[in-house]
Amino acid sequence: MSNKSDSNSNLISPGEIKPASMELESVREKLAQAKGPKFWRTLEELADQPAFGDLLEREFPRQASEWVDPVSRRGFLKLAGASMALAGLAGCTKQPLEQILPYVRQPEELIPGKPIFFATAMPISGYAQPLLVETHEYRPTKVEGNPQHGASLGGTDLFAQASILDLYDPDRSISLTFKGEARPWGEFLGSVRGRVQYHRANQGAGLRFLTGAVSSPTLGSQMAAIQKLYPQSRWHRWEPVHRDGVRAGSKMAFGAYYDPIYKFDAADVVVSLDADFLSGAWFPGFVRYARDFASRRKLTGSEMNRLYVAESTPTTTGAKADAKLPARSADIDRIARALAAKVGVAGAGDVQLEAEQQKWVNAAAAELMQHRGKGLVVPGVFQSAAVNALAHAMNAALGNAGQTVTYIDPVEIDPVEHTQSIRELADDMNAGKVETLVVIGGNPAYDAPADLDFAGLLKKLVDDPNKMVLQLAIYKNETTDFATWHLPQAHYLESWGDARSFDGAATVIQPMIAPLYDGRSANELVAIFTDQPSSSGYDLVQTYWRSQHTGDDFEGWWRRTLHDGYVADSAFPARTVAPKLAGLPAPAEPSGIEVLFRPDPTIFDGSFVNNAWLQETPKPLSRTTWDNVAFISPAMAKRMGYYLLDQNNDHQSDAQNVIEINVQGRKVKAPVWPQPGHPDNAVTLFLGYGRKKTGRVGMGAGYD
Repeated sequence: MSNKSDSNSNLISPGEIKPASMELESVREKLAQAKGPKFWRTLEELADQPAFGDLLEREFPRQASEWVDPVSRRGFLKLAGASMALAGLAGCTKQPLEQILPYVRQPEELIPGKPIFFATAMPISGYAQPLLVETHEYRPTKVEGNPQHGASLGGTDLFAQASILDLYDPDRSISLTFKGEARPWGEFLGSVRGRVQYHRANQGAGLRFLTGAVSSPTLGSQMAAIQKLYPQSRWHRWEPVHRDGVRAGSKMAFGAYYDPIYKFDAADVVVSLDADFLSGAWFPGFVRYARDFASRRKLTGSEMNRLYVAESTPTTTGAKADAKLPARSADIDRIARALAAKVGVAGAGDVQLEAEQQKWVNAAAAELMQHRGKGLVVPGVFQSAAVNALAHAMNAALGNAGQTVTYIDPVEIDPVEHTQSIRELADDMNAGKVETLVVIGGNPAYDAPADLDFAGLLKKLVDDPNKMVLQLAIYKNETTDFATWHLPQAHYLESWGDARSFDGAATVIQPMIAPLYDGRSANELVAIFTDQPSSSGYDLVQTYWRSQHTGDDFEGWWRRTLHDGYVADSAFPARTVAPKLAGLPAPAEPSGIEVLFRPDPTIFDGSFVNNAWLQETPKPLSRTTWDNVAFISPAMAKRMGYYLLDQNNDHQSDAQNVIEINVQGRKVKAPVWPQPGHPDNAVTLFLGYGRKKTGRVGMGAGYD
């Protein structure tokens, strides 16, 4: 565990690489020896040496123009160094073959050092993050939000900002492999087409696809075609940071899946039931929601909003609360029931709360009742189905539905509850029903539920010569060890695609650059199993939208869509729904010490573990870097003998600051971090670390 007060020791001694005679191979050799924080800090020290700039100018004269303003010379040097094994810059970069349209009028000739902007989107957890990408000489250099898109209004998040570094990461997967050995595309295509013919004959029996959440209209259309061609095949979904409680709560309240759309700018009172709507990509729409919420916190003459937060883990949302209540996740359920009963929801039940909890409930209920139609109850993404259903019922009872919250059809294509979906896949694998498994973009050997032993199931599958595991991934990861074929995935900045933002608005994803490592998109891989095996990503996306276009001038519409960064009038309309609390389960009785799993604020679910910018970013509240810790309350730390660190992080021994968590026989050791505002008798563990196979930046950092 480290923090920003760590000093950077001199990682390159004068005798190791002589500044006056710095050579490409010596730099590569030095970088190859560095791992984790040392790798990144070595790059920082190189960027400060004049000889490093001279080296780049000598080796890559075409890129020298990028050192003039508005691009920071030092920033470029660090970015160049990040791809320095120097794989990324050594190749000649160019635009895609298909026409991409800039956000502003492009000059007739490329002007070195002058940026050109393009609209696109970054898909994350199935949702589109609308972006404007600044490019220099066909190379993406900076990402911002799309000011015209309603899901962004010019804002973006740290994952999108840092995604530029992932594009140039030399640790990306760069070769197609068969059981770990490089093979040509033709051999791969022949092998997979053989499986296609086999499954065409048996109607897809034994064929399984595993993806994350999908909002891409084109990919959704392709998967629908797959299920027609192979009626016995199955499409499974798994996101380690999933929204199963939201889905199940919607079905419990409305009898079907709907997505809530919140209007924080219209709410005088906001009550958060463990909803971290200001922090990260795990809460769809948070970029827009943060802007809307902040618009009501200003002293502009209108009434400022009030925020009540009950949360199981300290967050930046809780840090902004007017009244905050730390509570274990199981207690949030009881608090939600008590609050619902206070505001007049029938069937919420009668629960007994602690005095502090009841005081918070009374205050929040009084303000919600006082601001009927202008209040908002927001359930947490990681909360139970009951809490989500109760929040819907409270908003309806208070007249908030249709005012501060509306409901739309799900943005996710064919939505499912992910935990159930991957368990069904594991059951089929155990029963020998799976013959061909296509894993698109995920890493289930690392992040599937531990009790499934998914790595063991994959090994059993791939050890059978008559079966196949096919993986598409941007990095070689833990799942790659069990893949028959591994196919490099194209970065979103180098591939065509589409996706929907949290409100349903569709965006065509246009690439800024031709693929650096001959990667393929999910659309292109899935096309091999359809009647369009050789179609490019561009053809697949454009063909889908041509089929959806109702006007005459498709080419004009297409150009406008690429220019604007979204499909006009494609946001989903609001639905009229009414909650019914039938079958609300009994509240759980909290006992023992509660263990919570949360996405890491800068690494997410592990997808960004090899991104040095994000590793260097101090995590909110704890300010730690390059590690994940275990949050517990200060009172619990004292009670268990884990004393608090002082302001200089002084302590007696490392052993006294390591906690061992044992859940159903599975153990993990983690650094203890006593966090003010954390509920007592609870531990929060953060996902994404402890990786055993990734790039040199993220390898081995933290605990799994």
